[in-house]
Order: sequence, then C-alpha cells, then structure tokens
Amino acid sequence: MPLLDPATPTRNPLVDANSDDEADPELVELLRQHLGLSGKKSKDVPPETKVLENAQYIFDNAIDVALNPAQTKEAAETIWQMMQKKSYSTQTWSDHELHPQTKDEGTVDFIFLMDLLNFSFWSGESEESRRFCIEYRGRRWTGYWSLVAAIQRALDEDIPITSPDFWVDEENCTDEVLRHVFRSATDEDIPMFKERVQCMREAGEVLCNEFGGSFANCIDDANQSAAGLVNLVTEHFECFRDETIFNGKRVRLYKRAQILVADLWACFNGESFGEFHDIDKITMFADYRIPQMLHQLGCMRYSPSLESHIRSLKPIVSGSNWEVELRGTSIWCVELIRREIEKRHPEVRAASTKGGSLPSDNIDQAANIHGINAILIDFFLYDTMKVLERENNESIPHHRTRSIWY
Repeated sequence: MPLLDPATPTRNPLVDANSDDEADPELVELLRQHLGLSGKKSKDVPPETKVLENAQYIFDNAIDVALNPAQTKEAAETIWQMMQKKSYSTQTWSDHELHPQTKDEGTVDFIFLMDLLNFSFWSGESEESRRFCIEYRGRRWTGYWSLVAAIQRALDEDIPITSPDFWVDEENCTDEVLRHVFRSATDEDIPMFKERVQCMREAGEVLCNEFGGSFANCIDDANQSAAGLVNLVTEHFECFRDETIFNGKRVRLYKRAQILVADLWACFNGESFGEFHDIDKITMFADYRIPQMLHQLGCMRYSPSLESHIRSLKPIVSGSNWEVELRGTSIWCVELIRREIEKRHPEVRAASTKGGSLPSDNIDQAANIHGINAILIDFFLYDTMKVLERENNESIPHHRTRSIWY
C-alpha cells in the first residue's frame, strides 16, 4: 500500500482551546527526534535517513517507471553469482589506482572533497575525443574518475586542494587556481564549474566554523552511525540536501551524502573512520548510471513517452516527476535485489558487514562468501555499466539531468 502523506496538523481535541496547559517539552522533543527534526542526539531513538521509506513511496506512486518482478529476481541471482566470482567486497574500492591508498585523516579530507563534487560529469559532446577529461599518469580519465584524477594531480602539484582552509581562502584559492585544478585535456570544460566552486566555498565555511576545519570531527559527532552521519551532513551542508517534492510529499534521495558514508566505509574497510554499526541503512545511490543498468537487466521498465525521451537524449528537469521516479524506483529495485539475495542465500546474513569473508569448513560450498548490502550492489552495478559503456554495449542511454545532486 502507498505510504500516506502526513495529515495536516490539528489541535489535540483533549486540550481545550482556551486552556493554559502547554505541551510536555520532553514529549515534543521525542516526537521531533522520531521525525528526524531534532538537532539533539538520543540514545533511545536510532537515527533513520528515511531514504528507503521515501523510495518505496515514490515507487508506489510512480506512473512512468515500473519494475518487472520476475526479471528483478533473476537479476538478483546473476548479480550475486558475479559478485562472488569477482570476490566483490570493500577491498575492491581500494584496488583502483586512483583511490587513496593511505588510511588517515588526510584520506577523510580527500573523500569528503571527492563526494562534495561528485556530480554531473556527463558530456553533451557526441564524439568521445572532444569530451571533458583529465590527463593524469599518462591516461585520460572521464566521468567520476576525472574528478579523482584532478584531485590527485593537484596534490602532486602541491596544491592543498583537500584542505577546507584553502577553499575559503579566496586570495590563494582563486577561481583561476581552481580552473587550473580542473583543467581539461580537451576544449570542453568541466561541467558546472561555478556550482562546484560554490559547493567548496560553502562547505569550507561550515567545516571551518563548526567542525574545526576537518570532516573527521563530523564523523566523531555521528557516534559510528551511518544514518546519523548522513543526517548530520544533510543538516549542516545545504549542497548535500538532496530533497524534493513528489506527489505532494517531501522525499529524501541523498545520493552524495550516502555515497560519502559508503566511501568512508569501503576505504577504511569498516574500521577506524569507516566503522559504522548501521551501515546497512545506507541505500543505493540514486544517479543516472544505476537506472540505466537496471533497465539493461530488464528490472526497470519505462513508459513509451519516457523511454523515447531518454533515447532521444533530451534533458529531464531535476525534480520533475520523471526524474524522481527514475531515482526513487532504482533505490527500491536495488533493495528488492538485496532482499532476494538474502532470501536465496541465508548464509549472507552471517557474513561480516566489514566486508570480510564468511569462513566455511566446506570448500565446495564456496568459502569465499561476502556480506551483501545496497552499497556493494551499487558499486558493482556502476562498475559493470561503465564496462558496457566502454564496449559500446549499452541497450539504452542514461537519462540526462544536469544538477548538483548526482
């Protein structure tokens, strides 16, 4: 059943309109905490992001995006088998040559900047050779990897690009310096340069004024709660507040805030700055690649008008019904895939949420069993879609939405 919108607040009939009685402040605060509206921490009320709940609401009310239950179940088994074959775990994150190999507070700053600017890399250029890319270590990097390469290149050039103190120092961190940091190997500039600079300036102010200039202090304030850290980030940093109105209800999608937590968890292998006791509360990260992959797998279906629009490479407005349905339904689809994997493979529940293997005395039973969650499924689907793109095996283009949210 669809989740109903909250009713319009009304006066408590048990309290007379002319009464001098006031609401119990403790009860009010408890209600605010339950609704995620309180800035106070409560040991009795575990933090919730509401992203999965909102995604189900979007799916239940979607008109132009639907799921194929049979194909979703089939895809779940395929994904699981492929992930096991590749021993897909948190370690896979660090295996990429561009991701940080150190595991310290400097790495935390690197990851924060990386996900602060992790949005909108797709190009309108039809020819690949003309698209924005970063030249680094003898290669040309596109998409998300162009951002990581640009950060690494800047650090190699002794530009303190990962320091929030630098972002707010407009005498030394000028727009021209930042243009140099993100300089392209082609004539096409990085998309949304002004918006990226604005995100850096605003986030730098918050970190320097409220968190001692380091995102590590935000992590400390979250008390090892993944959901708590997502809520803290979206509360304090406006450019992470990925929310919109759908069918009369405010919904949260929180792509970059969630992937920030996921990258910390994966980089630190569930330890140190990446230790979260509720990491499974993080959902898939609603962008434009995962819906494309889910459509390729036959899990997601589009109405004729939406599919024609996407195939024609026409832009879709950020916050429009089409865009929200694509993002929300993909979150819910990955959740159904995760549940199906756990249903078919109960041994998954016993695997460590830190990304380790589940030990087994029976080698024939495949001792190389890893835990599963929406994060790892998302990482796997994204990597697979990028491979298909390089091979020109995409069955449908990704949708085109230009925004800071993904």
